[in-house]
Amino acid sequence: MARSPFIRSDVFPYHISARCHNKDWYSLPLDEVWRVYEDWLYFCKFAYNMKIHSFVLMSNHFHLLASFPDNNISESMQYFMKQTSNSINDLSKRINQVYGSRYHRTLIEKYHHYMNAYKYVYRNPVEAGICRRAEDYCFSTLHGLSGSSKLHIPVSEDTVLFNDTYDHSILDWINTEPLHVHREQMSAALKRKIFKLSKYSSSKNYSALESSLY
Repeated sequence: MARSPFIRSDVFPYHISARCHNKDWYSLPLDEVWRVYEDWLYFCKFAYNMKIHSFVLMSNHFHLLASFPDNNISESMQYFMKQTSNSINDLSKRINQVYGSRYHRTLIEKYHHYMNAYKYVYRNPVEAGICRRAEDYCFSTLHGLSGSSKLHIPVSEDTVLFNDTYDHSILDWINTEPLHVHREQMSAALKRKIFKLSKYSSSKNYSALESSLY
């Protein structure tokens, strides 16, 4: 069966993720891995005009929300994946592959879908039981945006968290636990090539996410 065509956009953002080989943890302490990602996200921001909206590093994978105004997601991410893999291997003195496969990307064409993905990404460490509030997790751009650390990753203007002033109500919304069915719907939608909610659950649950924030 032929593979479906790769979807490119210079307008809409993507949710991008990649997981370590065999779902193992990174071969370095997370603070060292975080510095690797800081360096290469900084480079890709200027070399490929990558617009970084949010980034979260977990023990064996990462989540990135980004846009590519030059329509160069393939070139940008291919370079990013290669360089981060090489850097992690150099630092850990290993030759094994870092990632289990190429990155996964989901195109997000609706603003309220983007908002839900934004919350989903930042809630990852909370859902994993690592911290109580999303802004407390140090390997997340939210930690720096909320003023808890110096942020070296060049995040594009965050109009979700900063609308004229720093909006604490957005943090409360991010930290509000969603319904389990909504969390499952979001997870499934972000596994597709284009963000699309499934109607497998009740029409009430579907409508709640399709037209609003979870």
